[in-house]
Parts: sequence; C-alpha cells; structure tokens
Amino acid sequence: MKSIKEKHPLAIRWAHWVNFPVLMIMIWSGMLIYWANDVYTFTIFGHTFFNFFPAWFNKALNIPFRLAEGMAFHFLFMWFFAINGFLYVLYTAISGEWRQLLPKRQSFKEAWLVLLHDLHIRKMLPPQNKYNAAQRIAYTSIIVMGFGSLFTGLAIYKPVQFYWATWLCGGYHLARIEHFVLTIGYVLFFVIHIVQVIIAGWNNFRSVISGFEIVKEQPITNIKTSEDEKTV
Repeated sequence: MKSIKEKHPLAIRWAHWVNFPVLMIMIWSGMLIYWANDVYTFTIFGHTFFNFFPAWFNKALNIPFRLAEGMAFHFLFMWFFAINGFLYVLYTAISGEWRQLLPKRQSFKEAWLVLLHDLHIRKMLPPQNKYNAAQRIAYTSIIVMGFGSLFTGLAIYKPVQFYWATWLCGGYHLARIEHFVLTIGYVLFFVIHIVQVIIAGWNNFRSVISGFEIVKEQPITNIKTSEDEKTV
C-alpha cells in the first residue's frame, strides 16, 4: 500500500533552489576575479606540477579580461547568498528542523555504513530517518562552509575595515587560500550531491520540488493471544 507523506517544508525547498543558482554564479564570478591573480599551484619541493586553472582553461571558458564583470556579479550575489543562508538557518532554528539536521553522536559511525551501502559492499540499509547520518554531516558541513565563505570573503573584500576578520583568518593571503579551498569544497559537494540524487531516484528528487514523497506502508496484522494458547 502506498501513501503520500510530507517531507520538505516550503521554506527548506525555497532556500535549496535559491541557493543553487546563486552559488553557481558566485563560483563563476569568483573564477573571473581569480584570473587576475592566478597564484595557486600544486607544488612539491619547489617543483610546480600544474596550475589549478591553466591559460588554456581560462581561454576556453572566455574568462580572461573580465575582472570588473566578475567583481560586480560576485559582490551583488553575495548579498543573496548571505540573506538566503541567514533565513535558512533562522527557519531551522525556530521550526525545530535542526533536530533532524545536526549530526548525532553515532552519526559518524553510521555514515561509514551509508558509504558501504552506496558502494554496494554492505547490503543492509543503514538507519534511515528524514536524513541519514551521511546527509546530516554533509548538510551541516555545507552550512559551516557557507559561514566560512562569508567570513573569509569579508576579510578579502575589506581587509582594512574588517582587519579583525583578516587577522582571524591568518592574514590576507591565508584568507584568500581559505576562500579558494572552500570553493573547491562546494564543487566537490555538488558532484557528490548530484550523484546521490541520481542513486536515490525520482521519488527523492520529486520531494525536493513538491515537498511530498510516496512511501510504501507495510500492512499491519493483529495477532490475538489467549491464556490457553500460551505454552508452559
């Protein structure tokens, strides 16, 4: 027997779908800014193996000489990113959704079981609620990363006015590295998240759009016992 069950409130779905395009624009505009000072490389013992974004990559995506455009988009959409994130955290705090979102004591152990199940190494399904252990850790981490991006972004954007933020980040150069590493983290999260959505199937994806999912209910059977049926 199948039934329709509410899964995601409107506020959660709204924040999710607003955040995705906003963050994509932030990453894209950040690459336009990064082109102007592409200093990060993969270097070991003084030998540079590769740049994160070599010249051919920038030319292929038409990134060069668009610094002003990148800054304009980045500084505009950072407000949408910040406001959307603030409203999302505020809603989860007031509504109590945070109870289903924050990792529990056993979440890190159960997350390993989720990974083994997804890799088809373990057949038994890990404990499932609204979010499994791996999702709790991932979704909480992305909130922390969002705060980190805003904090390091302010340290880079206004290193004089927000000198205390720049100092807490370890200086301007470290703040820029931290901001860059967080961006790589978002990209990795996107890739893993999309793969997980595909694995989970259409029913799970539909719930993020409509807020409802179709669940299969097990039939309940009543078994009556009497004193005569008990064995000694």
